[in-house]
Amino acid sequence: MTDAPAALWNALETLEFPTLGALFAVPGRLDRYCTTLDLPGGPIRFDWSKTHLFPAAEAILARLAEAQGLAEKRRQLIEGEAINNTEGRAAEHTAQRGVGAPASVVEAEALHERMQGLVEAIHEGLFGEVRSLIHIGIGGSALGPALAIDALTRDGARVAVHVVSNIDGCALEAAFRACDPATTMIAVASKTFTTTETMTNAASALDWLREGGVDDPYGRVVALTASPEKAVEWGVDDTRVLPFSESVGGRYSLWSSIGFPIALAIGFEGFAEFLAGAAAIDHHFIDAPIDSNVVVRAAFADLLYTQAFKCQTRAVFAYDERLALFPDYLQQLEMESNGKRVTADGQPLTRPSAPVTWGGVGTDAQHAVFQLLHQGTHLIPVDFLAIKIPGHDLDPVHHQILLSNCFAQGAALMAGKASDDGARAYPGNRPSATFLAEDLNPATLGALIAFHEHRTFVSAALLGINPFDQFGVELGKAIAKQIDAGDGEGFDPSTEALLAAAGLRG
Repeated sequence: MTDAPAALWNALETLEFPTLGALFAVPGRLDRYCTTLDLPGGPIRFDWSKTHLFPAAEAILARLAEAQGLAEKRRQLIEGEAINNTEGRAAEHTAQRGVGAPASVVEAEALHERMQGLVEAIHEGLFGEVRSLIHIGIGGSALGPALAIDALTRDGARVAVHVVSNIDGCALEAAFRACDPATTMIAVASKTFTTTETMTNAASALDWLREGGVDDPYGRVVALTASPEKAVEWGVDDTRVLPFSESVGGRYSLWSSIGFPIALAIGFEGFAEFLAGAAAIDHHFIDAPIDSNVVVRAAFADLLYTQAFKCQTRAVFAYDERLALFPDYLQQLEMESNGKRVTADGQPLTRPSAPVTWGGVGTDAQHAVFQLLHQGTHLIPVDFLAIKIPGHDLDPVHHQILLSNCFAQGAALMAGKASDDGARAYPGNRPSATFLAEDLNPATLGALIAFHEHRTFVSAALLGINPFDQFGVELGKAIAKQIDAGDGEGFDPSTEALLAAAGLRG
């Protein structure tokens, strides 16, 4: 008989947790909670030993996984069943990496081949000289490409890509200043091809091309969408429309045609390596038993802190400048997926859902927010991301200092330091986890992103929520459209006064 989830959550919440120091006094802790996976881009070390995970807590969480049907939900995800029950569709981002329902994998491969043909045609000069691409999207259509391009093109790109998401014209003007209309193409990324911010920016980009002397602005546009007919209706020739499946969600879409700017910047062979790194994590998540599954372990720790320790936030610090956008990417992935207040069957969620994800770049963050992490009243689990091989050719002392600081912070959070002077006392017993990759390359980045996708999914499965819808983003957008159309009225006095002060009310 399967345990009731409520009783198991209660057991976790009432469990007595030893200190981190006491946990390390138990032989074999590092071997149990630190795993290195040999992946296509090189090994990645996943070290969860400085968290409060221990066998008794893991046993409860494993029973929760069984009670909440994690294995069955994982099967539904991978086999392309309608796991996104509120919208009645599958979530087939893994099929884009070759792991999923056979028909969906075949479809994804065909669409990737179509994208490869266009990428190679541009590289071969069939569209004339192309030095720049302005990629216009928002949310998942922009955050993933921006992260990958920033991480993988620090040494140069085959085509310089400028990602624009904000409706604020300052963002688009900055891209215009960096590009020459004569050698620039535009990518318009929108699943529905109706997103207000994206389509407004796209129209302004066409005007810029036209004003810059381009006779056929639409001939310089590539559309990335799950609604190809709308892109053609808008004016993009079918040969430059790169579709993707409706079953690929926005924040999981960089593996699909939304990854076009990544492939254009690093070459399609690099994009294929990106997919391969993610697929390797898919296979680990599917095949590894719970007690050695690095994805499940990370999710278990996340739930331990939100549920038993009542932590409201989780911090992520990249000790590598090339991963500066990783915390931004994770914010959408985790908070849009799991920031829910009802279960998948519509019942009120009676416990905390996703923590607030935030973070930054080391060592900058050490001189800004680490004061609170070490001595503040909030307990905040921390993830550290580090790369063994530096991304520069400067004196090795730079990277030595960087990594020393990364590892020192985790050690200091755990150990603390006693002092008779309260202002100089560090309580310690503060958790962290560390990723240490051998190198940063397309496959490594793909693996890191896929790891966090599945980590987020496991947390959702144990909480009983649907991580694949995002209705919470719609209400504010709908009201904004009403205001733009002149239909919005009857707001609270503050909002009415702001509209009038900004000149949006007559």
